[in-house]
Amino acid sequence: MTGIALLTVPTADPGDTRPFDILTETGYRTDDLVSVIGKTEGNGCVNDFSRGLAAAIWEPRIPDAAVTVFSGGTEGVLSPHVNLFVRDEQRYPGFDRGLVAAARRSRPLDPAEIGRAAQVDTVAGTVGKLLAELGVTAGDVHLVLVKCPLLTSDSIAALYAAGQTPVATDTYASMGCSRAASSLGIAVALGECDRETALDALAGEAGVWSARASASAGAELDDCHILVIAESPTAANPLRAVHGHMADAIDLAAVQQLLDRVAAEGGTVRQIFAKAEADPAGSVRGLRHTMLTDSDINATRHARAAVGGVLAALKGDGAVYVSGGAEHQGPPGGGGITVIYELPTPDRNDAR
Repeated sequence: MTGIALLTVPTADPGDTRPFDILTETGYRTDDLVSVIGKTEGNGCVNDFSRGLAAAIWEPRIPDAAVTVFSGGTEGVLSPHVNLFVRDEQRYPGFDRGLVAAARRSRPLDPAEIGRAAQVDTVAGTVGKLLAELGVTAGDVHLVLVKCPLLTSDSIAALYAAGQTPVATDTYASMGCSRAASSLGIAVALGECDRETALDALAGEAGVWSARASASAGAELDDCHILVIAESPTAANPLRAVHGHMADAIDLAAVQQLLDRVAAEGGTVRQIFAKAEADPAGSVRGLRHTMLTDSDINATRHARAAVGGVLAALKGDGAVYVSGGAEHQGPPGGGGITVIYELPTPDRNDAR
């Protein structure tokens, strides 16, 4: 299995094409792209058209098998950027394993299926195919990223006209329902829960979650774009990953533990992927927060800014991937976190 490389490139705006030049200058081609994972500077909500603009720039230029995942919202110190996962056929001396990745698009989801069992099953089935394609087990996986659809005003109206009931009557609420179904599908595929438990969780059991799931929703697609990142002995490259979860938005200790593991191996942090949400209990460590009651700024925007500040301080820059809305992606009020890092190249004498 071919390994991967990771390029993180700042963007001037959602339509910035400079990353294509960086890709070429680094020695790769657009045909080498497995996935483009980006943060854009919109509001991250239903009407975030920055995601659609970025997708419109990238989609016609990438291989048919590649996928895009654009997450809106770069509040606070978060900086717009793209993460380019590219195939790297080189086998680096001194490494007997490395990171691999594969991507797929699911079948299109009917609006009536969004946020329901059909979406759980569709995501679980697609992730299962990707695991088989990579030749890895669930235990080898560090991150599964999904971009999933949401319900628009038109699709909600069409469902009612057809005598069907949508999972949510509010377009923004449908984002959470879609993220939840996708995340639970990932949990099923990775063996973190069975299907029956996932469907119970979809009905309101918040205690079922995956620290390796990262789902965001948008109006710019009607299927699910899915990327699996795993570690495999079939590759030989310096990239590695560790994953865990933050118990709440200020869980600095949990992130530091992961970074300490990276430092113990002499590694350099290349990127951090994290989920964030306003604690549904309305408090963080016993103190009331106002993220859920702010009529001016959406709760997901508050959460991205808070977690983004913590992670940017630790990484040393604001080009970190923080996605808001963490339904079943870590414990309630917290969120999953994955750190991708690079090991130093062994001395040639040591590698013999």
